[in-house]
Amino acid sequence: MRKFSVLVLCCLTLGSIAQKQKAATDKRFEGLDTAFARVLKDWKAAGFAVAVVEKDKVVYANGFGYRDIDKKLPVTANTLFAIGSCTKAFTSSILGLLNKDGKVDYDKPVRDYLPELKFYNDEMNNTIKLRDLMSHRTGLPRYDYSWYMFGSNSADSLIQRIKYMEPTYGVREKWQYNNFMFMVQGVVAEKLTHKSWEQNVKQQLFAPLGMVRSNFSVDSMALDSDAALGYDVKKDSIIYKTDYFHIQAMEAAGAINSSVNEMANWVITWINGGKFKGTEILPSGFVAEAMSPQMVVGAGLPGKENPDLFFSTYGFGWMQSSYKGHLRVEHGGNIDGFSANTCFFPSDSVGIIVLTNQNGSSIPSVVRNIIADRMLNVRKTDWETYLKGLADKQKATAGAVKDTTAKKPVILPTHALKDYAGLYHNDAFGTFEIVNERDSLFLLLPLHTWWLKPFAYDIFEVYEKDKKEGIDTSDVDQLKPQFLMNKAGEINGIQLALEPGVKPITFDKKAKPKAITKEELQVYVGEYELGGAVVKTYIKGDNTLYVLVPGQPEYELVPVEKNKFAIKVAEGYYVLFIVNDKNETTELSFVQPNGTFNAKRKK
Repeated sequence: MRKFSVLVLCCLTLGSIAQKQKAATDKRFEGLDTAFARVLKDWKAAGFAVAVVEKDKVVYANGFGYRDIDKKLPVTANTLFAIGSCTKAFTSSILGLLNKDGKVDYDKPVRDYLPELKFYNDEMNNTIKLRDLMSHRTGLPRYDYSWYMFGSNSADSLIQRIKYMEPTYGVREKWQYNNFMFMVQGVVAEKLTHKSWEQNVKQQLFAPLGMVRSNFSVDSMALDSDAALGYDVKKDSIIYKTDYFHIQAMEAAGAINSSVNEMANWVITWINGGKFKGTEILPSGFVAEAMSPQMVVGAGLPGKENPDLFFSTYGFGWMQSSYKGHLRVEHGGNIDGFSANTCFFPSDSVGIIVLTNQNGSSIPSVVRNIIADRMLNVRKTDWETYLKGLADKQKATAGAVKDTTAKKPVILPTHALKDYAGLYHNDAFGTFEIVNERDSLFLLLPLHTWWLKPFAYDIFEVYEKDKKEGIDTSDVDQLKPQFLMNKAGEINGIQLALEPGVKPITFDKKAKPKAITKEELQVYVGEYELGGAVVKTYIKGDNTLYVLVPGQPEYELVPVEKNKFAIKVAEGYYVLFIVNDKNETTELSFVQPNGTFNAKRKK
């Protein structure tokens, strides 16, 4: 078995060499090695791979730079990269296959297929169709922090968050990119096929296209002998390795890992109307709809510098635009440490795939456009100089904003730092904890830790705390969380501007339960006299304390400090027990915004 694996690897390597030799005889690719060496240098990139398709053949495939910088392992045309949102066309294609079989109708409400899915209001529940999900026109903005910062292995749990996500526009009123809606498409397919999203893609697409090494998780990619590590750049010059990002239940929106050689088969299929090597892989009707405009992305008017680039629309997992008189269909992808672009020109039977192991990179666009000018035989643009200049201007503008912010004087917080510590929750996102350590506040997320530096009153600045290098105080995030107070003057929430176009997201502060046993709770059980009435405390279940006031419902108590409990359903209301030296409770106090009320324990 091991010898067979080596043989396959050798065959793949020889195939790559053959592609390079063929490219050397094609004048359209002359000088690319020099041009792409400049791309690597200018963008401080680790590496990238590119494949070019013409009609039904790969006419160029090559790798540049390194997939692993430390080990000096080169990128090849077979190197696996995370393709991010280039995954989306695969997900919509599964629905296209189901539509052909009569199992799904794009123009029926999505809740017909997924009743457990609920949106923010009845209008959305009644009118959002599958077609709206497939073309980003539900009225919902991205809400990416919800899955990126508060990930989950359960698609069902992510679906439950959607009903708390406020829309910024009406249904079909404006195009707004939304990863959640592609996750939902994957779940719809799972319900109808009784197969996982991975099984559907692997069986219906990967297998017939010979995409044998393409996979669905960074854990699987890490086991491959030719897989890229992810990298980012800091201070415009330092390349550093990033951790693989586990996309978890959001997989249908961006979890595929592949190589340019295997992605070439996918692009050949689209160029040829859904057929690969004469066999229909995708229904021709779906292909036509998917690469046609379903929603206008933006105005897309010609600009002065590039008057032959215009219009911008979205189909099913594909974007459309006019590139120098040629229809271009493409989609980008970004996930931690990786960037991608899959592109084809249907009328010209040309396709280009660019994958790079650089985070948030412009390289896929630069390389794609350089090759497109050659393949389409159009006026050549110095895309490297032009796009690098735009990127440098954007960095300079962002730096000026940070410099202005840094000059403002610090105004001390209204509370002691310990008062801000606690658990904070929002139904559309999740729960995080803020801790007070060594006179500093830290906001703890599953994959990130933020240092909260006082800025003005209850507004704080955010700095990322790196696992290895600590806190870079020169790199402040523009996100400025603001804490909230209740009428009793207690910190009861925090607002974070996590979604443009939506008012700041409020996370309510929750009492953090302290571990306490049933035996420890027993000391608080008893009857207490309060103004002629008898208040009772008792234990239910294994270790939950309750209090009952005559004429009121019973209240569950949550232990928060020694002898202090929060009333679970009443924010700012507490029960404080007075315990003597003999570990006997002598009194309890209801601590409320309108005062403190004491009750003596009955003997």
